[in-house]
Amino acid sequence: MAAAPAATASASASASASASDAPAGKYVALGDSYSSAPLVLPVAPGAPLDCAQSARNYPHLTAAALGLQLTDVSCGGAKVENMTQAQYPDAPPQFNALTPDTTTVTLGIGGNDNNTFVTAVAGCGVIDVLHPISAHAYCQDFFGSKFSDAIASDGPNIAAALQRIHQLSPHARVLVVGYPDILPQSGECWPQMPLTSGDVAYLNGVEKDLNAMLQKAAAAGGATFVDTYAQSVGHDACQPESTRWLEPVVPSTDAISVHPNATGEQHMAAAVETALKG
Repeated sequence: MAAAPAATASASASASASASDAPAGKYVALGDSYSSAPLVLPVAPGAPLDCAQSARNYPHLTAAALGLQLTDVSCGGAKVENMTQAQYPDAPPQFNALTPDTTTVTLGIGGNDNNTFVTAVAGCGVIDVLHPISAHAYCQDFFGSKFSDAIASDGPNIAAALQRIHQLSPHARVLVVGYPDILPQSGECWPQMPLTSGDVAYLNGVEKDLNAMLQKAAAAGGATFVDTYAQSVGHDACQPESTRWLEPVVPSTDAISVHPNATGEQHMAAAVETALKG
């Protein structure tokens, strides 16, 4: 009979170990290419090929670090409308992944809405390519307040998405993940990013407007805003390969142009983990 307490203790320890190894909750990651991390290898097993989702993006890294059971439906090119509408035949509405027992949700969206990012980066690049060294903001002359106006108009769409997340997953903690710093705070880095110093400042303002809108929507929508911009200053696409967290127009590592590389995704994951622990 003396063996019984030992056996009970062993079983208790085993159960405790199993409990500690079990996922701490169900985590659904929603978002666009800054969340899915295209070309940051390896590709996430089972993810739609159209979405170019990485197994080393911040949702996967966060889930592994915190012991969360991950459903990652982030998809390159996603807009807020793709929360409720299919993006591709193999990429159904992202909100389909939300369930009543979801405990954690991250939402990284907004940059593609109204084609803001692609128009700003490609459009300004085309305009500025004829002015390799200049302080003038030629792109700002052309677009004016177009981007800031579009971002402001998108605020209600982000707010509606957050409201729907709370309805579908009423017990979940919701985080809105902002965008990291793409460009230096001053100057230029021709030809890595073919922009005049004036338009670098202009586009910095556009990105700050986007993050401010997301932060405001998060505060109003019962979500936590995760600032990935402040920590990434000095690690923009103009920095040397060993320093930068985002790639320039012609990338030199495993990431697509003007997107976070593997190091950038690691730092985004760290910011999300800190927010969740806090």
